[in-house]
Amino acid sequence: KLTGIKQIGHTGTLDPFAEGVLPVCIGKSTRLIEYLADDKEYIATIQFGSNTTTYDLEGEISETFDKKVNSQEVIEALKNFEGEISQLPPLYSAIKVKGKKLARKGEKVEIHPRQVTIHKIELKDFDEEHQTARILISCSKGTYIRSIAFDLGKILNCGAHLIKLIRTKAGRFSIDKSIHLEGINVEEHIINPLEILELPAIEITQSEHERILHGQFLQNKTSKCVDFLILIYNNSISAIGTADGDKILVKTVVGTLWKN
Repeated sequence: KLTGIKQIGHTGTLDPFAEGVLPVCIGKSTRLIEYLADDKEYIATIQFGSNTTTYDLEGEISETFDKKVNSQEVIEALKNFEGEISQLPPLYSAIKVKGKKLARKGEKVEIHPRQVTIHKIELKDFDEEHQTARILISCSKGTYIRSIAFDLGKILNCGAHLIKLIRTKAGRFSIDKSIHLEGINVEEHIINPLEILELPAIEITQSEHERILHGQFLQNKTSKCVDFLILIYNNSISAIGTADGDKILVKTVVGTLWKN
């Protein structure tokens, strides 16, 4: 409603109770979402002593434990999550099976483990009295922090669930440079995608731009083979292409996304 543009998309779902960074693309920039850096960083607050049906505070308590843990035990347990890990997504999640989100009441679905990467995980502080921990997690796209909370409780044999989640980074976007929804001024805060995309770029001519619009390839004048590169015409992103041998093959046509 703020932009008056119907074509709009974001770069990663946040759970209903979570807060933090959510990059939003409008208009033709939605075609560039797949090319944005997509690693995430979170501050997760975890409550030990009980499990819930959703692995977070929105679910019903399914199991309670008398065991208490200390900070050193938590630090040691977190080592199990470093690097590439296999995790089972929560039953209630944004994943879709046969077009439906997991999971509807009364439906049985089969969930498969997913490979994700934890770049960094560390305990920021621990409240031994209330059995809560604040944990920093830097991870790859598709990582479920709720699953990490549940698995952490399982390792410690004390149960655990997520009670607060803040996404502090999404790709190159950080929370300290983010805007609260109620404070958005579209003209003031909109960002040129060229400032964000971490891809090599080349300038193209008008005739090359027209070739792109007609679905034709370009001659590769760079003599390099790269997976993705930005093709710029008239200070605007014309397309995303891939340099393959003596050709540049167009992957995504944008058209005239941005003009200064």
